[in-house]
Amino acid sequence: MVQYVWGYLDEYETEREEILAAVDQVFRSGKLVLGPSVAGFEREFADYHGVAHGVGVDNGTNAIVLGLQAIGVKPGDEVITVSNTAAPTVVAIDSVGATPVFVDVHEDTYLMRVDQVEAAITERTRCLLPVHLYGQCVDMAPLEAIAAKHGLPILEDCAQSHGARHHGRIAGSMGLAAAFSFYPTKVLGAYGDGGATITNDEGVDAALRRLRYYGMEDVYHVVQTPGHNSRLDEVQAEILRRKLTRLPEYVASRRAIADRYVEALSDTEIVLPVTAEGNDHVYYVYVVRHPKRDQIMAALRERDVHLNISYPWPVHTQKGFAHLGIKPGSLPVTERVADEIFSLPMYPSLSRGAQDKVIDALREVLATI
Repeated sequence: MVQYVWGYLDEYETEREEILAAVDQVFRSGKLVLGPSVAGFEREFADYHGVAHGVGVDNGTNAIVLGLQAIGVKPGDEVITVSNTAAPTVVAIDSVGATPVFVDVHEDTYLMRVDQVEAAITERTRCLLPVHLYGQCVDMAPLEAIAAKHGLPILEDCAQSHGARHHGRIAGSMGLAAAFSFYPTKVLGAYGDGGATITNDEGVDAALRRLRYYGMEDVYHVVQTPGHNSRLDEVQAEILRRKLTRLPEYVASRRAIADRYVEALSDTEIVLPVTAEGNDHVYYVYVVRHPKRDQIMAALRERDVHLNISYPWPVHTQKGFAHLGIKPGSLPVTERVADEIFSLPMYPSLSRGAQDKVIDALREVLATI
């Protein structure tokens, strides 16, 4: 399935010389797999988050898979998370043979209801997996207290929250480990797939490095299974090193666009994003709500404004997860908001003219429904 990446060409034109220089540097080095660019990016990405270790992997899904395995999650275990997330969060849990256990989300922020977590814990629970969704963080202090009380590790899903902060703490620094995606649309995106798992724990770091390289510690000698071929590419790593220095720039641009939407749409019936207390939002996506979502989106398409839904189907309602046996109505808020949410365009190079087109078309449609 081919996916178009909004804003990619604009960004590439702006950063083209730097991107091509990164590619040329790697190709001329002759070091194409687990070389100095990966090592440099791992160090710099870990430093950015104030943690000791970073391990580059091939994509964000495997960043979660390897993270779960490195902290000891095994087949038959349970992992508590949310259904209001991109499917890869749960695909990763399923991939290690564990069972996802879902709690509901807050209706205003769409983030994990931490107050439901403790009741979901059983003797099989081995991990808490909060998803820092849409660009802001789950309420971590009470979740950390629950984790400490029950002796459970936290693996943060930070695929959508590069640079986000919660009461001053950066996303990815609050659990035993944290998984990131560098898919091109992300706040920090590569020019292809990529991911990383970060941690302060030396044992977890060592396990991650083995697991991404067939379970090997020495060349050709496997010491841990199941191992994977899950290495971050040198070219993507060198591009990410250079883009990491621009991350504050990307976040500032996203926040400026978000401010513009608030200014232009706060007097309409559209429910705009709410930033939870203590959060610094980075607006990976700008998710709004309206009970006539489908009608609005159809009318916008007629005006050549094509919007996305993140996400139209909660994970537990999808055919591929029917084996979980979770009945409709089990997560009422998650299911209700999925029928109403949609996303306005959000990427750093989105021009003011493009913003105006979306805003004007949306206001026009809202006046007619």
